[in-house]
Amino acid sequence: METSLHRELKQLYADSPDDVEVRVGSFRVDAIAGDELIEIQHAGLAAIRDKIQRLLRKHQVRVVKPIVASKLLVKRKSRRGKVVERRKSPKRGRLLDLFDDLVHFTSVFPHPRLTLEILLVEVEEWRYPGHGRRRRWRRRDFQVEDQKLVSVQTRHVFQKPADLAKLVPTNLPLPFDTRVLAQSLKINRGEAQKLVYCLRHTGAVDQVGKRGNALLYAWPNSRRSAA
Repeated sequence: METSLHRELKQLYADSPDDVEVRVGSFRVDAIAGDELIEIQHAGLAAIRDKIQRLLRKHQVRVVKPIVASKLLVKRKSRRGKVVERRKSPKRGRLLDLFDDLVHFTSVFPHPRLTLEILLVEVEEWRYPGHGRRRRWRRRDFQVEDQKLVSVQTRHVFQKPADLAKLVPTNLPLPFDTRVLAQSLKINRGEAQKLVYCLRHTGAVDQVGKRGNALLYAWPNSRRSAA
C-alpha cells in the first residue's frame, strides 16, 4: 500500500496533479517535471535499478530517496482507533545512510542523464497493535499504518562522483584506508567500507596500494575535484 509520504513527495515534485503516475513506454513513473522523469524510492535502490537503466536510454531521470532523519511515533489503540501515545523515536537517519543503498546502484550512478537527490525528512509514523499469528512472539508487536511527511529538512543532489567525494572530510591523510575514514566520520569500519566501495566503483577515488593488509586510497591525481 502506498504511504502518504510517497504520495506527498510525488505531488511535491510533479509539475501538476496530472503529472503523477504517468505511463512512459512500458513503465509507470511517479511524476514528471519538465523533461525530467521523477522516481521516488523509499525502499532500496536495487529494486529500481533495471527500470532506471532502461529509462536513462532516452530520458532525463531524477531518483529521489527520502531518509528519515526524525520520526514521531503515533500509536493507536487499534486499527483506525483513537491515538493513545505520541513520542519521538530515538532512531535518526543520516546522509551517510545513502551508501547502504548506493552499493547496489553503482552500475547506474553516475550517468549523464541521472540525478540522485537525497532528502532528509521528518515524518509521523502511525502504528497500531499487531495481531498476526507469526508476530505474537514479539513483545512489542505493531503494524505500521502509514508514514506522513512533516517536513523536508535538507536536500542533497548528486550528479557526479565528485559530489559523493564531498561527503568525505578534506583533512584525511593521503593515502587513506577505511580505518582512518571510519575514525574521521565517527562510523564503524563496515560503513566505511561501503562508502569506499561506492567511491571506488564510481571513480571518485583510486586504489593506490596497500599498507599491511589495509588497502589504500587517494583522490584521482590527488585532487578531489578531479573525481
